[in-house]
Amino acid sequence: MLDLFRIELENYTKVLETGLVRVEQDPAPEKIEPLMRAAHSIKGAARVVGLNSVVALAHAMEDVLSAGQRGVYPLTSSHIDMLLRGNDAFLRLAELEPAAIPEWLEQESEGLKSLSESVLTLHSSGAGQGPAQPRSAVECGPQPEKTAPPLMEAKPQGVKEDVSKARPPEKEEMGFVRVVSDSLNRLMGYAGECLVQAKSAKPFVGSLLRMKEGYMEVVSGLEQVQGFMKNTSFPQEVQERFGEYLGKLDDMRDSLVTRIVDFELFSRSLERLADKLYEEVVAIRLRPFSDGVPGFPRMVRDLAKNMGKKVEFSIIGESTRVDRDVLEKLESPLTHLLRNAIDHGLETPEERLAAGKPAAGSLVLEARHAAGMLNVRVADDGRGVDVETIRRKVVEKGHVSTEIAAELSEAELLDFLFLPGFSTAGKVTEVSGRGVGLDVVMSMVQGVGGAVRVETKPGLGTSFNLQLPLTLSVLRTLLVQIGGQPYAIPLSRIDRIVECDSSRLKVLEDKQFYPYENEHIGIVDGRQVLQAPASNGTGSKCCIVVMGDRLNRYGLVVERFLGRRELVVVPLDKRLGRIPNVSAGAILDDGSPALILDVDDLVRSIDNLLTHGRLFKVGERKRAAAAGAASKKRILVVDDSLTVREVERRLLENNGYEVTVAVDGVEAWNTIQFNRFDLIVSDVDMPRMNGIELIRKIKGHPNLKEVPVIIVSYKDREQDRMLGLEAGADYYLTKSSFQDQGLTDAVRDLIGKP
Repeated sequence: MLDLFRIELENYTKVLETGLVRVEQDPAPEKIEPLMRAAHSIKGAARVVGLNSVVALAHAMEDVLSAGQRGVYPLTSSHIDMLLRGNDAFLRLAELEPAAIPEWLEQESEGLKSLSESVLTLHSSGAGQGPAQPRSAVECGPQPEKTAPPLMEAKPQGVKEDVSKARPPEKEEMGFVRVVSDSLNRLMGYAGECLVQAKSAKPFVGSLLRMKEGYMEVVSGLEQVQGFMKNTSFPQEVQERFGEYLGKLDDMRDSLVTRIVDFELFSRSLERLADKLYEEVVAIRLRPFSDGVPGFPRMVRDLAKNMGKKVEFSIIGESTRVDRDVLEKLESPLTHLLRNAIDHGLETPEERLAAGKPAAGSLVLEARHAAGMLNVRVADDGRGVDVETIRRKVVEKGHVSTEIAAELSEAELLDFLFLPGFSTAGKVTEVSGRGVGLDVVMSMVQGVGGAVRVETKPGLGTSFNLQLPLTLSVLRTLLVQIGGQPYAIPLSRIDRIVECDSSRLKVLEDKQFYPYENEHIGIVDGRQVLQAPASNGTGSKCCIVVMGDRLNRYGLVVERFLGRRELVVVPLDKRLGRIPNVSAGAILDDGSPALILDVDDLVRSIDNLLTHGRLFKVGERKRAAAAGAASKKRILVVDDSLTVREVERRLLENNGYEVTVAVDGVEAWNTIQFNRFDLIVSDVDMPRMNGIELIRKIKGHPNLKEVPVIIVSYKDREQDRMLGLEAGADYYLTKSSFQDQGLTDAVRDLIGKP
């Protein structure tokens, strides 16, 4: 019985907490009625199981609510505070296991008695000022973030005139069954597998039809043989036996055609049933958005009160259906966003009135479906985000230089809000200022394959827009071909897809770029990142998927766009361990497997390739593999001057050599270790590692010591020249007397013509 009581109590605590916060803003009698019913039902249920202290507290709360409903006295903030403390006690009780309830009640009996007396004293006085708060563990309301979620949502019906005869709320002709989440996840997996298997029957039908066509060809050929036999001297017995077998083949053909038709109808029916099964299981996993936000009105109310602010909080789209896993992950990010809005966004009543705004600030939490995604918006009408403060902070924290910060757009600056430890708050408070809240938001959103967008207007407010998948079991993806194999990329992580002529790709600093919206997007060959084999590709056409994270965007070059797909996510076998750049698998409609790419891991892999100087140009890997020993001779040009690098690169490429560039000795050394070069052309004075140090490392390496080196430097003193030659350089040329012919002659002398 205690278990049933605990479940019922959990339902009513939700009704009370949400309703009390709303009644404080609008104490209409019809809004108090369901709260009276909830308190009365708790009292009745507690009396049945013999919990007298709970009966007393619920009765006292019912008296206060009844007086407020009848207009005996208005329900002020003091009344609401006391009633919420009583509800907190109920909530703590509901969180206990049934076996622990008697012991807890015994320990807290004095606290519950004191709390009941305080509520009755408040009721008797009718003054709206509560007495001293009772000193007990049950008084302290739970932390806003820790409000226990209810198992079921109570749906109170209308209250009869005699409240004492009110009954517990009835469900709308709907039964509820408690299911372990692991069982639901397994059911979801089986439904997904069933759907995949049902869809795989379609290509099987096609193979049977092709078999029928082959069969028809055989029968036709045999009929021709039969005609030939009649015109020759074959024995009559053989011809009769042959005709008999041919007749049996005709019967088998008819039977085969019938069975193929039956199987095709069966496969269609099976696919429809599998679709319905999967849709039903997905629907079971969906819960109303309100189930994930029951504690937010109370949290907003308490926090605003503590900070001396007035807030009108509204939740839009409470009935919006959301996957249970997504809903559970949303609680912490939304808590951070709401707390930030109250602390940073909304002004005090005095500040708002001085700015010509209502004293009470508006805070909206909205959930809705759009384009197959869940959009969650947290918006306030406060002071907005000071973009110039962000610009100053990013420089102070060393994220970018002053020059770069001056060029950053508003959208780029707002992205810095999500960096760990970044905050624009002038001081650290109990609520915020440590720079951890928005980092949590971004981590959660990216973890489920979503995206965040910030919009702000000075003096008018700020809006955080979260775009999330409706369910984690089905993923909306773009299917692409890389290395001849299908890969899926989550649509929520794609900025844009572009199909262009490869001639539009630009080369700067030996790296390829695509001009995109007033910026240059670095181009990366998907085959190199995924270590996929080279294929024939698509000729002069270039298919690019633009994606990235908060700091970097890249264009991933794929061979073909295969279209959009909604895929059932299939987790990879744990025995495989972590697979780089891959988050999960999926089965396509034709039964073939596809890997779902992890965009964050892809970006890290690309960054790593760039750091070590191992990035190929689009198509370069394929050409290199095909050319083999007949490929162009390769030269590495190392110089910290962009102008010098470009002059030397163009000169050598115009003479038929293949050139790679590096900006200093460290990048050059990393590049040399992962690539083969026939010659190194290096400057001397460079940051991180100078040319002399680089040459000594090259000449000291057993596999690189035979690679010739040319120094091209501004230093033209004899001692500088001798230092370079003693380090191992084969030529020492000076930039002051630099001539194209001199460099090309030295190169040809060392490695020959290209």
